Amino acid sequence: MKPARYTITSALPYTNGPVHIGQVAGAYLPADIYVRYLRLKYGRENVLYICGSDEHGVAITMKARKEGTTPQEIVNKYHEIIKNSFNDFGISFDIYHRTSSPLHHETAADFFKILHDKGEVLEQKTTEQYYDKEHGEFLADRYITGTCPKCGNENAYGDQCEKCGSALSPLELINPKSTISGNIPVLKETTHWYFKLDAMQSWLEEWIGEQANRTDEKWKKHVLGQCRSWLDSGLQARAITRDIDWGVKVPLETAEGKVLYVWFDAPIGYISATKAWAAENGTDWEVYWKDSDTKLVHFIGKDNIVFHCIFFPAMLKAEGSYVLPENVPANQFMNMEGAKMSTSRNWTVWLNQYLEEFPNQQDLLRYALTVNMPENKDSDFSWKDFQERINNELVANIGNFINRVLVLTNKYFEGKLQESDFGNHEADRQVLVEISETYKKVEQHLENYEFKKGLQAIMSLSTYGNTFLAETEPWKLVKVAPERTGQILNAATQIVYHIGILLQPYLPFTSAKIAKFLNVNASSLGWKGDGLELLDDGHQLGEFSLLFEKIEDDVITKQLERLEAIKHPVIAPSTPPDTIEYSAVKDTIQFDDFVKLDIRVGTILEAEKMPKSNKLLKLKVDLGFEQRTILSGIAKHFDAKKIVGQQVCVVANLAPRKMMGIESNGMVLTAEEADGTLRFISPADGAMNGATIG
Repeated sequence: MKPARYTITSALPYTNGPVHIGQVAGAYLPADIYVRYLRLKYGRENVLYICGSDEHGVAITMKARKEGTTPQEIVNKYHEIIKNSFNDFGISFDIYHRTSSPLHHETAADFFKILHDKGEVLEQKTTEQYYDKEHGEFLADRYITGTCPKCGNENAYGDQCEKCGSALSPLELINPKSTISGNIPVLKETTHWYFKLDAMQSWLEEWIGEQANRTDEKWKKHVLGQCRSWLDSGLQARAITRDIDWGVKVPLETAEGKVLYVWFDAPIGYISATKAWAAENGTDWEVYWKDSDTKLVHFIGKDNIVFHCIFFPAMLKAEGSYVLPENVPANQFMNMEGAKMSTSRNWTVWLNQYLEEFPNQQDLLRYALTVNMPENKDSDFSWKDFQERINNELVANIGNFINRVLVLTNKYFEGKLQESDFGNHEADRQVLVEISETYKKVEQHLENYEFKKGLQAIMSLSTYGNTFLAETEPWKLVKVAPERTGQILNAATQIVYHIGILLQPYLPFTSAKIAKFLNVNASSLGWKGDGLELLDDGHQLGEFSLLFEKIEDDVITKQLERLEAIKHPVIAPSTPPDTIEYSAVKDTIQFDDFVKLDIRVGTILEAEKMPKSNKLLKLKVDLGFEQRTILSGIAKHFDAKKIVGQQVCVVANLAPRKMMGIESNGMVLTAEEADGTLRFISPADGAMNGATIG
């Protein structure tokens, strides 16, 4: 049954940098498509789309320290960049708020106070935490570095080792030091408030189980899988306050110098944003969060699944008056050019950068990101694929079809629709059937959060339009049957009209252009799925131009050269080349010999020396599709503890070989320097485990 209203959220982007295309494909573009569709079908007044900047947390304070400024200056800068980027890209928020606003601070503090006063879901604990005596402050996890106890990385953070990926606590670090002063921190007692997530485990298991068993609004498998993994591991009480001076102040007299943990206050930002929107529009905010006839949907990336499917629902349930999300259609990650996106290395495409370099071409990126959207598995953005999709799909399919219809109608009938005759011609009647069926398909896909399939259905309608023209050949008929030619072009124009409507959620700028070409009011193009509306006979079309232009090679080359400079920075050799003695090149082989090798990217999960061997290390390597045991004669060159987390290249189809009673399945590739030292062969910018080398 259709709800009375929809509350749609996208994850609050963190304001320590601009937004990149991986984030857009994960949480913002799918939500915008869904929201635009809902507004067309059910009316704008029934749909509220909210978002805002997440402006608290340690990463903000670290960036401010590094740049010699204040956290407020940092968030002010990036809030404007992000907000403007979203607006220019056509992300149609009803409000884009911010968590540094007084209204948010008040809302988050009130939420905490309600939970605190209930006395059942919060508890107070005193623990020892690291303290920097020189600066007189407790150290957040990211302000502590040390040696990872699992892989030996000497630059691990207090919450995670970024080399081996292990989650850590500051007390686990070996030789910890403060990143603020460089000194060894001391342990000092501090008191914090914890949300008793463990007390809500039974309810969460039941609630998640209900979502898994639904026949409608099915949750994605990877979303449910991540939830079950957390629940199976057993939930623990989680701190919701911390000792820093940037954030929402804890509203208790005994909590001087403490703020709410960003994971707790950020999702409350959806509620404070709704309050701000309601105040601006003179309406009641509570119905969008507390009325049982409201449908709440969170759009996020997979790194936010636990927060939106376990933590935030538990917070809402504990408060007691809020609705819970109907669905959390989290997308997986989008990689780029075969490697994981890295904002620190600039290995990404920033949204504001794209908008500057590709002015007025928002829909090209919206299209490319949608057809490659990581809905159920990780995907990969590449500039060559971007070019091919625009040129071979948008230009050659939709652009070509619409241009042909408008050119012919203008040429033969001065841009005026001739009298239609859908009753007497099967080909014309089939046009209406195809349009109607396309609406049904697109609607079904959008209701199920299958955005790629919905766009593919629209592309199929355009393909059908091209076929319709090719089979009816109006350019041949015009001299012998001008009346029939007019009927054919009328039918083809109706396809153009409905493609323009169907594209509104996906490519709003293109849809507006089509409306202008057809001389219709873009704002009146509502969803026509329940009954086809056609342009009238005699309707005068407007002026038109090419809908899309091809992306030339030099444009793509420029982008690839930028990435190549990141991947392979120019570094002067440490040893003059003429002083190095290289080993002789082996005998020539044929190409067919080379292609027999199946070389895959993998990550070393475990490494240990083989007993009674000075050469062999026993490795456990994750190849993505499976984990393998590999014995490698590299013990003299590598410390077993320090190579855990190392990406390597593995010959995956090498025949198994038994050594010292253990079967080795594969070979790890290394490069031997002229002095005999070994280095691992690995992708310089990272790649997905299982990726093929060739």
